[in-house]
Amino acid sequence: MSENITMPAEEEIYYLSEFYKVFGDSTRIKVLYLLVNRELCVNDIANELAMTPSSISHQLRVLKQHRLVKFRRDGKTVYYSLADEHVETILNQGLEHIEE
Repeated sequence: MSENITMPAEEEIYYLSEFYKVFGDSTRIKVLYLLVNRELCVNDIANELAMTPSSISHQLRVLKQHRLVKFRRDGKTVYYSLADEHVETILNQGLEHIEE
């Protein structure tokens, strides 16, 4: 560890470990990549990934709980997008790391 870095509080470490667990599912990562440049509804995501809308809804619930995606309603349709630019940064840095 660098001299300037202090150990986060135990509670922060717990939440950080829970946050990283979200990235332990390949379907959730695929959903995030689909949302990098556009917003999509559950059916669009399900079609892109050849999965059922209910399985995509489950994954989106997890992503929402961890504030990785946001949503907006347009009539009966709900559109999802990345919560902020940090999500794309996390994906890019992870990919960069494994490609080294």
